[in-house]
Amino acid sequence: MKRRAFLKTAAAGTLLTCFPATLRGVERETKRGRLERRSLGRTGEKLSVIGFGGIVVRDATPAEAAARVRAAVEGGVNYFDVAPTYGDAEVKLGPALEPYRKDVFLACKTTQRRRAEADAELDRSLQRLRTDHLDLYQLHAVTTLEDVETICGPGGALETFVAARRDGKVRFLGFSAHSVEAALNLMDRFAFDTILFPFNFCTWHAGNFGPQVLERARAKKMGILALKAMAKGPWPKDGAHPYPKCWYEPLSDPEDALLGLRFTLSHPITAAIPPGDEKLFELALSLAPRLKPLSRRETEAMKAKALAGQPIFRYPRA
Repeated sequence: MKRRAFLKTAAAGTLLTCFPATLRGVERETKRGRLERRSLGRTGEKLSVIGFGGIVVRDATPAEAAARVRAAVEGGVNYFDVAPTYGDAEVKLGPALEPYRKDVFLACKTTQRRRAEADAELDRSLQRLRTDHLDLYQLHAVTTLEDVETICGPGGALETFVAARRDGKVRFLGFSAHSVEAALNLMDRFAFDTILFPFNFCTWHAGNFGPQVLERARAKKMGILALKAMAKGPWPKDGAHPYPKCWYEPLSDPEDALLGLRFTLSHPITAAIPPGDEKLFELALSLAPRLKPLSRRETEAMKAKALAGQPIFRYPRA
């Protein structure tokens, strides 16, 4: 049986000082035995709180890709995100997702910063993904202010985005960023629908990386999507790296991973995309029934754990 719940608790202070942050204003929809879905800013869409990152099907066989997508859809995932820079992920995801395309929210990205290159890449992505439109198109991994200037300037990729929305090739426009400076600047330059950003317990508390971005995005009523919820920190210099699809050390212990996801989703964030390793994605999906907001005691314990760790991002950058 479906129910809708709005968390009515009031926030004390700003997001910079208040945690757990209020989920007020985020529409939360649950269905027995399925993933929670949350509203995506002002778009009118509702996405599963766990998203499917396209790297999960990178280097998979067609049969493996189809099985992974099917398991995700059957588990309640309706949010899929991919990019041309993820190796052959678009090529593998397109056929695997085709049977479910009308029922899912498909996001793609581009690292191109100029219009001509972005135009060509968008058309190629549509072809590879076997669709006539994307639900969300995002600038990918914007990090420097120089990139922002190129994107927003004459002949920049933003022209591709605006034209694609006008022509029906994409429905919503967004960006992902790996720096606070770029994220804040982009939000002030254009009315994007969404932001995809690393919101992680360790970067938040030990790196001062994320609170100011979340606060700005929320003020603009954007849809807020999260990367790196299951990141632990940089890989140790000595030792094995058992997850080659992860450039950072992930939270692979189930209880640690659960706390990482719960930290992120205790904020007014629509969805978190787990690491691209298929085993870690399966882990995140298995933890979904336990993704309740953190208690005050758990919050303090997570903060202590974060301050004892090493964040993968800091603000300001060292």
